[in-house]
Amino acid sequence: MKLVWFRNDLRLADNPALRHACAGDEPVAALFIISPTQWRQHKMAPIRQRFMLAQVDELGRELAALGIPLHLLRVETFAEVPVALANLCHEQGVTQLYANQAIEIDEQRRDHAVSAALAEQAVSCHWLNGCCVLPPGRVLTGSGEMFKVFTPFSRAWLKALDEEGFVIHRAPTPRGEPLPWQPLAERAWVDEALGELTVDPRWPVGEAEALRRLNIFLEQAVLDYGETRDFPAIAGTSVLSPYLAAGIISPRQCVAALQQRLGYRPQSKAQPGFVWLNELVWREFYRHLLVLIPTLSMNRPFKPETAALPWSWHPDAFAAWSEGRTGYPIVDAAMRCLNTTGWMHNRLRMIAASFLTKDLHIHWRLGEDYFMSRLIDGDLAANNGGWQWAAGTGADAAPYFRVFNPTTQGQRFDPQGEFIRTWVTELADIPAAYVHQPHDWLRLKGRQDYPAPMVDHAVARVRAIEMFRSLEK
Repeated sequence: MKLVWFRNDLRLADNPALRHACAGDEPVAALFIISPTQWRQHKMAPIRQRFMLAQVDELGRELAALGIPLHLLRVETFAEVPVALANLCHEQGVTQLYANQAIEIDEQRRDHAVSAALAEQAVSCHWLNGCCVLPPGRVLTGSGEMFKVFTPFSRAWLKALDEEGFVIHRAPTPRGEPLPWQPLAERAWVDEALGELTVDPRWPVGEAEALRRLNIFLEQAVLDYGETRDFPAIAGTSVLSPYLAAGIISPRQCVAALQQRLGYRPQSKAQPGFVWLNELVWREFYRHLLVLIPTLSMNRPFKPETAALPWSWHPDAFAAWSEGRTGYPIVDAAMRCLNTTGWMHNRLRMIAASFLTKDLHIHWRLGEDYFMSRLIDGDLAANNGGWQWAAGTGADAAPYFRVFNPTTQGQRFDPQGEFIRTWVTELADIPAAYVHQPHDWLRLKGRQDYPAPMVDHAVARVRAIEMFRSLEK
């Protein structure tokens, strides 16, 4: 028997591990491992856990309809997985294991241990690329090394894609009579491990939902994406990140759909659709970096010298930031949106991260952990890459003297304050002319229901620049 181990690839279509396992007539079974303790150690947000398990439920039903049983194992930590998986393979008569490669260091170590444990039982392991369009190690410099800078990586990635192309794997055809499926909500041990399994209606699961969102975006917004993507009050982004993070849709499917919509694959900023494609390339870049530099998975900065930065730790200041009480409306709106919905617009992620690191001078690792603990689309590569970019410690980071001004960022990207008034309810009735600097207007009205700015941005900016300049001495 062949066993397909699903992880962050919870889909039937374009799933290399599933496709290869289903080649031939040998029986196929599937597996998903629930690891509550490990997930908590990795700061996985409860909303992301619920979203992922709801998709596992959907996947289990779809596999059962194809005659493929999905086994569920509860294994608390990665360290216990090799033995548990070896036992399952022995019980089920498994001779081959198929899975799509993991890129994070803990997951890679787990998979190496699984390979060793299964080799003792003569079970062969097949690890395939299911998380990237082009696998880590494929896009190389002229000297045969992996890239550490985005722009040349992007050029080389586009060239390699033109040379190689890519294949979209079809979902497998039925392999037998349909099988019964017991919903996760009826399994007591799952409920005990993770609590209530209800899903936020804002985030329906299913491959059909992911494709629906992709198609709507391509039909309605992709051509204007370069102009609208930075405005959180506008529906200008694909909002596909939760589906990509859980592997409900693949990046290859996104690239293929874009190409089909346009009739070509854009190659430069001058061509419509390129800006969104470039965001997918950024996703690839951060994932390739995670493989090249394993210490990124270990809370280390991309730029080693920045480990000496004198970051602060002020619990009260961190709490004010995380709860949306900074006195800077765009920052507060961003954090309140995150805390309520489990998602944050990308421009707002940059603004919020810049404020924590450059205005409050608090370590980016604390912000990175907080985002992971709240985001439905929490992804180590993208989250770490974004935080280190904002903090000035990462790949392609903005120069240390470039510090986001939270007021002017709000004025530029939420000019009428629509997004701010949606999430900072204290400012719901404030005129647009005052929404980004509301404090004088509030005082005139005799109101004290919104906090004063917790720092002077001009002073904080100077301090941030001094922190980085101290590294040069």
